[in-house]
Amino acid sequence: MGSVEALHDLQRKQIERENDRAEPVNPLAPDEGRRVTLEEYWEKWYENPHPDIDVSYEWNNGILEAKPLANAPQVELGVWFLFLLGQYLYTHDIAQLINLETGFVLTMEDASEPSGIRQAVRKPDIGIILNSNPVSWGRVDQRSYAGVCDGVVEFISDSTQVEVLRDTEEKRRDYALAGVEEYYILDPSGEHMHFFQLTSDRQYEEIQPDAGEVIRSQLLPGFQFRRPHLYELPALEELALDEVYQGYVLLKYQAAVAAAEAEKAARQLAEDRLQEIEAELARLRRQSS
Repeated sequence: MGSVEALHDLQRKQIERENDRAEPVNPLAPDEGRRVTLEEYWEKWYENPHPDIDVSYEWNNGILEAKPLANAPQVELGVWFLFLLGQYLYTHDIAQLINLETGFVLTMEDASEPSGIRQAVRKPDIGIILNSNPVSWGRVDQRSYAGVCDGVVEFISDSTQVEVLRDTEEKRRDYALAGVEEYYILDPSGEHMHFFQLTSDRQYEEIQPDAGEVIRSQLLPGFQFRRPHLYELPALEELALDEVYQGYVLLKYQAAVAAAEAEKAARQLAEDRLQEIEAELARLRRQSS
């Protein structure tokens, strides 16, 4: 049994267990596993389905899937990476971001479906939409994105095996089939940390770091980062002094540091010159005495 088939088997068993119980398996997501139409999802479950429960559902080919909560290290890494992306987009105005509660539709060919098409609505932790994307984003009345994100970042959901397989196998397959150019999985443990880019046959291949452990995006030219920093999470001020990030992180801070260093060097040069002059004057006085 393949990994995606194994995931579907686990999901079926999870739904069966929930149906056999008087109480839902997950009281924080009482509609987990419920079968609804896409129209019903948009109307009732896409946005604030439970006024007294903080839960968000994705829709996967007719089944509601709750977005699991991240733990503290996952949130910390995700926020750090979001700040890094924000720095890049502040200096390179080529894309916009959606995140957390904004969904977009994936449409994939699937021979196992009677229609030959399978659909899902995913709410990526971070979605990247290039300004060149044919479907625009940014109107105040938009609550979902009608196009396909150019890039997606997911923070690993590792509470259960189902959630791990969903991020690493099912979403990986579906994002590729739907045409998402780059897919990043962030995992502070490192076990499931991956950076994928799309090939011409709609498969993902791993982006390989260079000798300096630098990952470079093809989707966002100039966006690059050192893989070890995903575990160390250095401050932006520290990154700004690293050559890898000097094209986009805290450019004004870099200029201020460079100006301060130039002033310090000029001051030192003046002091050295003064000492030379004083030494020469002392030499001349000794000669004349």
